[in-house]
Amino acid sequence: MTAAANVIIPTSSADRKAIENALKEISSSYTRIEAEKDLVKDILQTVQDNQKIPKKYMRKLAKIYHKQNFQEVQQELDDIGSLYETVTNQKQD
Repeated sequence: MTAAANVIIPTSSADRKAIENALKEISSSYTRIEAEKDLVKDILQTVQDNQKIPKKYMRKLAKIYHKQNFQEVQQELDDIGSLYETVTNQKQD
């Protein structure tokens, strides 16, 4: 390997091939990620169209469902509410 500025340039064909294979694998992973993101967008749109649940709420519900952290999210919102009331001197009903 040779050094060029701040990066080491591989000189062996085995290293270059390993790096190229890694790039191909990463690129394939990015392609799958993009496809999954498109699928999520399509599902959100379908739910909004059919059940009239706005995408922003469905997205939040899906994240909570995926992480199974409803209690944590609920507590965080309660904490934010208390903090807001304290900081702004406003009691929310």
